[in-house]
Amino acid sequence: MAESQREITVSRIALLDLKDERSLVQEGYSLLDEKRILLATEIKRQLARHALLRSACAELEKEVLARSVAAITRHGMDELSVYAPPLSVEDHRLRLRRSRLLGLELAEVHLELPAQQQAPPARPFNATPEASACAAAHAAWLLRAAELAACRVNLRRLAREYVRTERRAKAIENVLMPEIDSTIKVIDEQLESLDQEEVARLRQRSESSSLVGSRGPAAAG
Repeated sequence: MAESQREITVSRIALLDLKDERSLVQEGYSLLDEKRILLATEIKRQLARHALLRSACAELEKEVLARSVAAITRHGMDELSVYAPPLSVEDHRLRLRRSRLLGLELAEVHLELPAQQQAPPARPFNATPEASACAAAHAAWLLRAAELAACRVNLRRLAREYVRTERRAKAIENVLMPEIDSTIKVIDEQLESLDQEEVARLRQRSESSSLVGSRGPAAAG
């Protein structure tokens, strides 16, 4: 709450309450700061993984392009487009491993074939090494592409959570804590002023009492 909007009660109890509030806010800020560090560490790890997967996908894309050109050169686009049986991922299994970081769900994805196939794959009509290599290159790229997609989803989630945490931490650091400190300073100064006024009153009263006491005997004489 802004200082202009905060109802300031000048008392020692109010001062103690504000100091307790500041301690709680400081503790919250420390937790958010620690969360930022953990999120940044995980983002760095995911970025390194993303770079490796992206590099692997780039190499596999080159392989896919080269094998596709070779297959098209051998079969032609029309024949290759009806090449049977087509490449299928029906037998692939999506292996999803979930993990949580500070309540945020992350995932690692792998595409893999089952341990045992029920039946051997059908042999394509007019099978050629070029067509087989083209299918294998696409299958290899697909495996890495699935892992890369999951990594990108993780990075988006982590980035959103980091931005949200950063905003909260900045709000505490740059707005809330300075306002509390300013209010504490105002109350401290006013309490000090009241103490000085009280001391001055007591001193004046004491001096007045002393003066009356010194004049008493003289007046009596």
